[in-house]
Amino acid sequence: MRTRPVLIYDGDCAFCTSSVLFAERRLRPSCEITPWQFAEMGSLGAARERAEYELLWITPSGLIHGGAQAVAKLLLNAGRGWAVLGALLTLPPLRWIAHGVYRLIANNRERLPGGTPACALPADRRQRTWPPDSRTVR
Repeated sequence: MRTRPVLIYDGDCAFCTSSVLFAERRLRPSCEITPWQFAEMGSLGAARERAEYELLWITPSGLIHGGAQAVAKLLLNAGRGWAVLGALLTLPPLRWIAHGVYRLIANNRERLPGGTPACALPADRRQRTWPPDSRTVR
């Protein structure tokens, strides 16, 4: 059983990779960080299709947080002043705003600094929302 959370990101996306490298340097979170392309998605209990769509934070118990809430969990895990920001992102209405901003960024990541055409989400996944299941937190 894992003892640390896992942060899963899209390693083919230059914007995502740059963002994760920034988080590693500045936030210094206590977690494993790996691109979904190299992760054992089945053993983590997460679908590859979801990892292509959004950042995932997977707790040692297997609870999955996606998108803006994965960012919030990353910030909470980083501690210090970052944890205050992470806590705020879990509360309505900031939670709802964070979700909208996350989707806007994720859907247009190939247009952002560091983004490349490889960062583009397939058109059929850009507006998709994931229904939460018993192990998933939005």
